[in-house]
Amino acid sequence: MNKKRNHIKNHFAKYFVLLSLFFVFGCSNTKYLPEGDLLYTGGSVEVKDSIMKKKDRKALETEMEGLLRPKPNKTFLGLRPKLWFYNIAGEPKKQKGFRYWLRTKVGEEPVLFSKVDLDYNASVLRNFTENRGYFKTRVSADSTVNNKRVTAEYTVIPKKQYIIKSVIFPDDSLKMSKIIARSSRRSLLKVGKPYDLDLIKAERERIDARLKEKGYYYFSPDYLLAKVDSSKGDHEVKIRLVIKDETPAKALRAYKINNIFVYPNYSLSNDSMVYRKKNITQYKDFTIIDTAETFKPRVYDRTIYFKKGDLYNRTDHNLTLNRFVNLGTFSFVKNEFKPSDSIDNALDSYYYLTLLPKKFIRVEVLGKTNSASYTGTELNLNWNNRNFLRGAELFTASIFGGADFQLGGVNKGKNIYKLGGEVSLTWPRFITPFNIEGNSEYVPRTKATLRYEYQKRTQLYALNSFNTSFGYLWKENIRKEHQLNVIDVTYVSPNHVTAEYLEDIQQDPALGKVIEKQLIFGPTYNYTYTNTMQKRRKNTIYFNGELDLAGNITGLVTGADYPDKVKTIFDVPFRQYVKIRTDFRHYLKLGKESELASRLIVGAGFAYGNSNTMPASKQFVVGGTNSIRAFRARTLGPGSYVIPETTTNINYTPDQSADLKLEFNTEYRAKLFSIVRGAVFLDAGNIWLLHADPNKPGAEISKDFMKEIAVGAGAGLRFDLSFLILRTDLAIPLRNPALPDGQRWVIDDINFGSSSWRKDNLILNIAIGYPF
Repeated sequence: MNKKRNHIKNHFAKYFVLLSLFFVFGCSNTKYLPEGDLLYTGGSVEVKDSIMKKKDRKALETEMEGLLRPKPNKTFLGLRPKLWFYNIAGEPKKQKGFRYWLRTKVGEEPVLFSKVDLDYNASVLRNFTENRGYFKTRVSADSTVNNKRVTAEYTVIPKKQYIIKSVIFPDDSLKMSKIIARSSRRSLLKVGKPYDLDLIKAERERIDARLKEKGYYYFSPDYLLAKVDSSKGDHEVKIRLVIKDETPAKALRAYKINNIFVYPNYSLSNDSMVYRKKNITQYKDFTIIDTAETFKPRVYDRTIYFKKGDLYNRTDHNLTLNRFVNLGTFSFVKNEFKPSDSIDNALDSYYYLTLLPKKFIRVEVLGKTNSASYTGTELNLNWNNRNFLRGAELFTASIFGGADFQLGGVNKGKNIYKLGGEVSLTWPRFITPFNIEGNSEYVPRTKATLRYEYQKRTQLYALNSFNTSFGYLWKENIRKEHQLNVIDVTYVSPNHVTAEYLEDIQQDPALGKVIEKQLIFGPTYNYTYTNTMQKRRKNTIYFNGELDLAGNITGLVTGADYPDKVKTIFDVPFRQYVKIRTDFRHYLKLGKESELASRLIVGAGFAYGNSNTMPASKQFVVGGTNSIRAFRARTLGPGSYVIPETTTNINYTPDQSADLKLEFNTEYRAKLFSIVRGAVFLDAGNIWLLHADPNKPGAEISKDFMKEIAVGAGAGLRFDLSFLILRTDLAIPLRNPALPDGQRWVIDDINFGSSSWRKDNLILNIAIGYPF
């Protein structure tokens, strides 16, 4: 015990010395300053107002402090490490090498007080407050010097904030004025609310967007003038919106769509191409100018929302452009509207489309590793045709192969090889017995896939896997996405099962599930919601839900019932089950370069009717690089189950899978410097069987399942190379459910000084991308 305490003291002393040196170096930043200059360490704003609530005053101060320029050097725990790296690197002699990299990429040059303009910042604060309705605001600026460091202090004394007394919309005889008046209930300017210049600008843009939906193509927010009268009332303003007298006549008229021209083979390098009459096709309301008849005309009918005689509106304008882009066949999409030569108040619409190469080959070579000590490579060769049947269909034919090797560990020699192929055809529309019209900017798709894979696990067994599916993919908007496979059939057949593996099955019957013949068919549905693309939000979420229904209708019709009435198709019992899985993620932005990311996974599978257990390929697993990182892939659980000593002569690690899954992960992510980001994380969870298995005691779910939650923690580095993120995570187990109850917390046994402990408990994960 004393040795352990001395060991901890020695580690603490080392960390204390390093921290002390860090503080010393941090304090030495000022000695590198130019003669007579000072280090600017930031500015603060104090709002002096006795009427304003404290909460509102603090919020206003924080907002104004964000307007101050320049920004001081970045700090960490009160220190400026980036500035320190800049200083110790010195002036590099060449624009390359370690010193240059340390100074320019890792370091940050000092922000000097000579660069701070107090008067300019004061005027910025004054304009900001007055734009918020605090007219006649007084702002003063001062500075405080302390040991070659200086701070700037700004004092803002606002007057009473002005309130909107009334809002008057255009009331002239123009038709557009009536449209604006009818939309007044949606106005952003509300009587009784504070005056805000930004809100007035937003209101002008709202009105412009409304007019764009009513045919006013040439109108602009700049044609609206907001007249503000603050001469009457007690700190009140009257706002009157008027259309400027100098507004062009064409901006005051609503336009309809006349002719629609489409150029599918438009060339950016030659936009003055000459077309012959035979190259021009008239289809419904569209005039198609195409020398090669690239697409069937109905492609344009499904993509272009405008029809001849329609009133111009921005919604259909944007929908059409987005759908052309989402077809995936064009590298460039351009749209122009020109006044019609034959009809007044009409627009001719022109679509100029530049094609991507119709056929292309993509080769992918991947290197991979996982926490089960497997290292391998994979080669994918894909041939693609973006316009297979002249309807913008995507046809893909792929062949792939790969190998995973374990260079050390209990699976050494049990290498995994796979080889296979896949063909798929994707139509940019719904193929159904009945017509489905959508109004999304995203093109709905129908996809058919046929896949075969041969997987060989040397010295054990091989599996032949066939899969075919037919389904639909569509997006409601940028946040919501659906995938429904109405047909999804999988057939798995084993061969070349070795005598060694058959002997292992005698010791562990669960291994027999892996080589069972499997026939799985039924619909699957997947729904995804995310707003993580909204970078300015403090809180963003991601949700994915999956529903897998296998053999349900067939089992009901045939009256299948295990074990008395097991039904077969081609002498193979079909699987019957229901499986649900949800994945919820939350991202909390803590700063410009830091966030707290969390994930919760809940899954359940229930076999019934023609099956008594879930297929091994459809069960849940836990552990590994993207799961609970302190435990090797597929080795955790189920429950508190421990592989019995009678199976210790099995010289490889069998996969552990189960019917239920609960997993929680959270990690703090922050940028350290340059391309390097750091993270600390905590993972917890486990899997369980829904029903008791006499061969796996402790694997069944029970009311005490929380006592069987595994916990791991660790830290890692992420290297953001722009085209990919290389991740390294080092994790240790904190709670192991395989240990006896009451002894599962292993924190007291942590001993970094022991080589045997490090070998058994330190798990290094190397992967591509974030875990979630």
